[in-house]
Amino acid sequence: MTDIELNKLLDELVGQPHELQWLEFKLNKGSINNDNIGEYISAMSNGATIANKPFGYLVWGVEDGSHKIVGTNFLFTTAKEGNQDLELWLRNLLFPRINFETFEFIYNHHHITLVRIPAAKAQPSHFRKIPYIRIRSNKTDLRNFPDLIRIIYNTQEDWSAKIVDKATIDDLDPEAIRVSKEKFRGKNSRADFADKIDSWDTITFLDRAKVTINGKITNTAIILLGHEESSHFLLPVIAQITWKLEGEEKGYEHFGSPMLLNTTKVMQQIRNIKYKFFPDNELLATTVNKYETRSILEALHNCIAHQDYSMHSRIIVAEKVDRLIFTNAGSFYEGSPDDYTGGEKTPERYRNPFLSQAMVNLGMIDTLGYGIHTMVLAQRNRYFPLPDYILSEPQKVTLLIYGHSIDENYSKLLIEQKDLPLTKVVLLDRVQKKLPITDEAASMLKKDNLIAGRKPNFYVEASIAAATDDKATYIKNRAFDDDHYKKMVLAYLKKFKSGTRQDFESLILEKLSNVLTDKQKKDKVRNLLQAMRRDGQIRLYGRNWELV
Repeated sequence: MTDIELNKLLDELVGQPHELQWLEFKLNKGSINNDNIGEYISAMSNGATIANKPFGYLVWGVEDGSHKIVGTNFLFTTAKEGNQDLELWLRNLLFPRINFETFEFIYNHHHITLVRIPAAKAQPSHFRKIPYIRIRSNKTDLRNFPDLIRIIYNTQEDWSAKIVDKATIDDLDPEAIRVSKEKFRGKNSRADFADKIDSWDTITFLDRAKVTINGKITNTAIILLGHEESSHFLLPVIAQITWKLEGEEKGYEHFGSPMLLNTTKVMQQIRNIKYKFFPDNELLATTVNKYETRSILEALHNCIAHQDYSMHSRIIVAEKVDRLIFTNAGSFYEGSPDDYTGGEKTPERYRNPFLSQAMVNLGMIDTLGYGIHTMVLAQRNRYFPLPDYILSEPQKVTLLIYGHSIDENYSKLLIEQKDLPLTKVVLLDRVQKKLPITDEAASMLKKDNLIAGRKPNFYVEASIAAATDDKATYIKNRAFDDDHYKKMVLAYLKKFKSGTRQDFESLILEKLSNVLTDKQKKDKVRNLLQAMRRDGQIRLYGRNWELV
């Protein structure tokens, strides 16, 4: 790695909120002896695997709590254990062989020593025959945590591709097979073999869809297409989704195989009522569904694809009054959720490759990593807060999809400025959730009149109010309620007995919001008169409107 790359890497590491299972900071050699270095290399290697990171890091020259870069006097390249080079001594005591790398470089005039440690694969990394792991701030014996050991042993084994020896095609649900064939046909409508799909027998189709292997039933086949009673083949693994209703009313239901059909049943349990926004510069309420169907299914299917089945846990969908909470076992597998917000990152690996590929073939998920991007766009287009991922627990991923507004100004801003770039929407979402943003981001949003306040107490400012400091202009840009204009029409007819649409345009147009175009103002008057006619307040004789 070049010095520029190493400096950038150090910036990323010190930017972490605290030390992690795969990251340890030290100051000088006196703070750690040679045996401790070996133990930390073991712990960082195992921790990287648990956290789905390609490398762990041991860094000298950074203060532990503050992450302040102060430099170190420790030189790994010249360090000794007795008469032996420290690096050689460590390599002889680490098992299996760990090809760690050492780097020494200058960061802002400070000497830094960094060890990059590959993640353990297939078996834990040991030092002096003991595997280590970091639990919170403590380095300890990994053997005390069998669940974590199992995760490491499963890193090179695709459980989802395993053959279920005693299962047959009769253990699969015929309706699930029929629906899966329809989805496969739709997914491959332009493929060279599209016209042959209907002629395939069931075994041929399932093999081509990569649900079975050479006609043999896999764990993937049981999860996606199996009869409900076929789930015993998966034991002790639990392939199940639990829906829970939380609030004044409570309820729950479990849904197992076939997941291809049952995710729709889970979705149907969720109460998806209408939600109304009342923007300042529009005369009619904006109505949206509380949740978007595609987002619910996207979240459910991602949970199935990325669940760590070795942890023997259910997928949980908790429905609260104002949000949905999806939880699956296992850490976020590739990168971080923020990497996928813009729809530009493609994952390089999957926790369950065979299951993931089958779900791609059946149109349940997208292999390019657009799932998170799709959910972000759905929330943005419905003026709701963007989805949140909570990764505070090491082996759990929690997704929040909001079904309500947090800050009315944020929602109004999205309604008023539908072409607002997604990058700015993401920043505004952080502001409304009281999350920190960089000084550069704050300066840019303030320049665009999108936020106000002082760091760290920024807040989203509705576009009309933000666009001007002139109170008179602001009032002109606001609209009155429809009842106000109806009262004007009724007062006019009580005094003059009748009036044409042109009369009412002369009466009302100048009172309408300046945000509207001339055509929108005239349409508003026409719609207002028609609404009053339907309500039985006025009637039309020829070209004249009269009171009923």
